[in-house]
Amino acid sequence: MKKITVFFIALAFIGCAELQKVVNQLPQGGVLTQEQIGNGLRQALDNGIQHQVSKLTATDGFYKNDLVKILLPEELQAVDKGLRKIGLGNLADEGLKAINRTAEDAVKTATPIFVNAVKEITFADAKNILLGADNAATSYLEGKTTTALYSEFNPVIKNSFAKVGADKIWSNLITKYNSIPFVKKVNPDLTDYVTTEALEGVFTMIAVEEKGIREKVGLRDTALLRQVFALQDNR
Repeated sequence: MKKITVFFIALAFIGCAELQKVVNQLPQGGVLTQEQIGNGLRQALDNGIQHQVSKLTATDGFYKNDLVKILLPEELQAVDKGLRKIGLGNLADEGLKAINRTAEDAVKTATPIFVNAVKEITFADAKNILLGADNAATSYLEGKTTTALYSEFNPVIKNSFAKVGADKIWSNLITKYNSIPFVKKVNPDLTDYVTTEALEGVFTMIAVEEKGIREKVGLRDTALLRQVFALQDNR
């Protein structure tokens, strides 16, 4: 009884933010464990795949999204300029679009790879990640899974090159460029390049969702997300 009286007296002297901290520490409020916080972070990353990465799989999902659009590597920029100089600008545009189409198709096929990566990740210090930067969970996922994801995603990219016809387009482009007198011949590994760029695009879009969940209560669409991210609101 005495403890309850002290608690209500305290209400008159502390602000809303401080009150929330007190409430969070009450036994009946429940203290979140590292495991619960980790599950909340995984839900946020899952939402990133469901709400943001899925956008990449649509036509122009990469090509018309300035956050993730795949540009030409330095070696192929010379190809682009060289083709435009001899009046083949349209062909050069087609080549740029083709590598983005490859990424769009590959992410569509490989989405389960990213879902599984999120399910399997173990957060070493979930609370510190929760209270970290706006993209802390995404960065942690990226650091822990990129190597494994690359090995699984690379053959998907290779298949998508053939599926969307990008392999033939770029073979034609490079053949034409290499036939121009006095240019330095090129033979880039486009599969490696697009794999790396597409993976970066996926993590970029997951980070967009994570930032949104951290900043907008309305995006926390489960009880666990609301409970977990309320902790970072009060930091």
